[in-house]
Amino acid sequence: MSYLVAVSLVWAFSFGLIGNHLAGLPPAWLGWIRLALSALVFLPFVRRVPWKTGVGLFASGAVQFGLMYWAYLTSFRYLKSHEVALFTVLTPILVALLSDLGSRRFRPFNFVAASLAVGGAAVIKWAELESAAPLVGFLLVQVSNLCFAAGQLAYRALMAGLDKPLPDRQVFFWMHLGGFAVLTPMALPLALAATPPAPTPLQWAILAYLGVVASGICFFLWNRGARLVSAGQLAVMNNLKIPLGVAVSLFVFREPANFWTLLVGALLIGGALLPVRKT
Repeated sequence: MSYLVAVSLVWAFSFGLIGNHLAGLPPAWLGWIRLALSALVFLPFVRRVPWKTGVGLFASGAVQFGLMYWAYLTSFRYLKSHEVALFTVLTPILVALLSDLGSRRFRPFNFVAASLAVGGAAVIKWAELESAAPLVGFLLVQVSNLCFAAGQLAYRALMAGLDKPLPDRQVFFWMHLGGFAVLTPMALPLALAATPPAPTPLQWAILAYLGVVASGICFFLWNRGARLVSAGQLAVMNNLKIPLGVAVSLFVFREPANFWTLLVGALLIGGALLPVRKT
């Protein structure tokens, strides 16, 4: 679980970096560059794998990283950033339900834990919802949630089903490559346009950090950590980034936030771990 906590903390800082320094750059292009950098991180470790395993890894990355980024980034055309953050609180429910669907067994403890996590995150973010978000934006965020949930569970199942265990670092390049491939049709025309995106040196530095650390190392650690916890714990941890993100905004970026809603929400999310069983 330490992997998931560490990644949630990094992603909490990422929200502030993206919102304060990368606004104005094309979202699909940003995701494309980040996944290109993250794929390069794992290129030195890549090993040949059976073709069925490679296809499975490529497809998992295409869903968890590529399609997730497409839906998530597109949703910002219809929603404000805090509305997008609010609607991601349904991810734990999707993780728990998809896990039960895959195992063909309903685990009420996991569902209760995921529901508590959703409630805790909603307490933190609900007060910031200022307008009725368009339905299209809401549905895009749910597609993003579904892709991220399905991808991490697919990776868990794929790695657990290998006849010969492989280290995560030796196969993760294929995950990032799958995500990169999905975004290429949307981002390549932007890169080849007469006036391609032109980040400042500071923006390039932030983008390099996000690509190598937040997308590269952190996606790797997240999926590695997802293999070491129960499905219920994984569902809960998918919302830890929300209270951490509010805390970082409050104490680091000096953005306005309600301390008491942060505290109540964090306690609910922490309490969600209690009913989770190690299954």
